[in-house]
Amino acid sequence: MKTVKIIRIPILPMHMVNAHLLVGPDGCILVDAGLPGSEKKIEKALVKERLTWKDIKLIVITHAHVDHAGSAAIIREKSGAPILAHEGDAKHYNQEQPMTFCPTGWFGRLFLKTPLMYEPYLRFEPDILLKAQEVIHLERYGVPGAVSHTPGHTSGSISVNLSTKEALVGDLIASGILLGGILRKKHAIRPPFEEDPYAVGQELIRLLDSGMQKFHMGHGGPLDACEVKRHAQSLLSLKRH
Repeated sequence: MKTVKIIRIPILPMHMVNAHLLVGPDGCILVDAGLPGSEKKIEKALVKERLTWKDIKLIVITHAHVDHAGSAAIIREKSGAPILAHEGDAKHYNQEQPMTFCPTGWFGRLFLKTPLMYEPYLRFEPDILLKAQEVIHLERYGVPGAVSHTPGHTSGSISVNLSTKEALVGDLIASGILLGGILRKKHAIRPPFEEDPYAVGQELIRLLDSGMQKFHMGHGGPLDACEVKRHAQSLLSLKRH
C-alpha cells in the first residue's frame, strides 16, 4: 500500500486551528488554508519538508468558514495549484452570500460575539467544483485517496479519504476543550457551529463503515475510530430525543 505523510500545520497555538499537508508518492496536496495570513505558516511547513509552493498540486477546502478558506486565494496565486471545493458552499466562496452560523453551545454563542468568524477573506471561485455526491479521486495529484461530500457542518462540507484508512474531515468533528487543544485532546466534541448534527452523525458512520480508522480535523485531534463512533452515535441520538 502506498503511504501518505500527513503533516499537521498549526495555524493557531495548541492545534486550535489546523491545516494539513499530504505528501504522497507522486505529489503534495494542501487540505484547508487557514485564516487570512496563514500562508507564512504553511510555507514554513513546506520548507521543513524540503518542498516549495510549486510542489502543491491541489488545494482542498473542506468548507467556507474563514479559518479553513481564509488564505486559499493567495495560496493558489503562490502555488498555481487549483482549488477544489463543493458547490454547496460556492455562494460563500465568491461572497455572493454571507455565512450563517448555528451555535452548538455556549462557546459558539460567545464566539459569535467576536469578529473572528466574520473576518473577510479574498473571494475566489473554486477551479474544481464538486457537485452533489460526486467523488473525485486524488491519484492524478499524487496522493492515493478521494474527496467526497460530507454535509452537516455546512451544506458544502467535504472530506478527504485516504487509501491508508485515514480521513481528513474538516469540522465534522472536533476534540478537546473549547477549540481543540488545551485538555482532553482525545475526546470528541461538536465544533462551535454545526448546521445539521444528525447529518454529521450519518456521515461519520458512513466514513467508519467505509473502513476509516483515524480522523484528522481542523480543531484538535487526531481521533481513532472508536471515539468517532461514540460521538457519531451521540449525534444520531439527538433526533430520537
